[in-house]
Amino acid sequence: MYIPTLEDMIAARARIEPYVHRTPVLTSRMLNELTGAELFFKCENLQKAGAFKARGASNAVFGLTDEQAAKGVATHSSGNHGTCLSYAAGRRGIPCTVVMPHTAPQAKKDAVRGYGGRVVESEPSTSSREAVFAEVVAQTGAEFVHPYNDPRVIAGQATCSAELIEQVEGLDAVIAPIGGGGMVSGTCLTLSNLAPSIKIYAAEPLNADDAARSFRAGHIIADDAPDTVADGLKVPLKELTWHFVQNHVTDILTATEDEIVEAMKLIWKRMKIVMEPSSAVPLATIIKNPDIFAGQRVGVIITGGNVDLDKLPWN
Repeated sequence: MYIPTLEDMIAARARIEPYVHRTPVLTSRMLNELTGAELFFKCENLQKAGAFKARGASNAVFGLTDEQAAKGVATHSSGNHGTCLSYAAGRRGIPCTVVMPHTAPQAKKDAVRGYGGRVVESEPSTSSREAVFAEVVAQTGAEFVHPYNDPRVIAGQATCSAELIEQVEGLDAVIAPIGGGGMVSGTCLTLSNLAPSIKIYAAEPLNADDAARSFRAGHIIADDAPDTVADGLKVPLKELTWHFVQNHVTDILTATEDEIVEAMKLIWKRMKIVMEPSSAVPLATIIKNPDIFAGQRVGVIITGGNVDLDKLPWN
């Protein structure tokens, strides 16, 4: 298992610069007053293709040799990674196939196709998704770009927190949502090397709390098909992301479905930015755990904005 290094993050940053945004950091006085902390929202919902995963996908795609790229890329994804891989593949002019659960939001399926990707549907379980994906790779010979358990992807995601610590000085903590752990692993990679005093927290739906349970148990616990409004956080940790979580994360905090939806509404209402339910989980856990974050300068990574506007969770 290759563990990506700081040098990999630095190389990724140079490689993907033409294809991704340096996203803004926004603040809200009202949310600071509510939480008792100074919150700095890193807005990856304003990233290319609407999610932080454009970073990792672009690093993987543009790091391929011409020979590898000719056969295209493929992945399995509930949405954002598939969309972002399709975006990156389109920029390089190569084919992309994405295996998606048939329950994935229609907006995310449409987004994959909009960037030129091909969608192959599976059942919602991780086991079904991986079985269908194996058939796709056998047929196409495409390069597998895992949504998170891939050193190229983690090195790309690590560029987000590298920007954040340049944009905001004196952070005490950074918090990001956790599903498979790609963004959290990238955050660990960067901060453990460049700002080791910053505490790293992960935020997870209580209905899909396998990472929190893994963290407490000291080994990976994988749920096959958890049910949560935070559709981007249903997948389990894998060996590579577990390495970073186990070694660098301070704690994994959880929020209920109602708490996630309320936090999402709060950000839409107060900050006027579109973000998906998965992105609201960090704020939900900050509100729920005021003693942890009170008086702290906290970076909050808003991971994506690809929400189905016809199926908002409060409707």
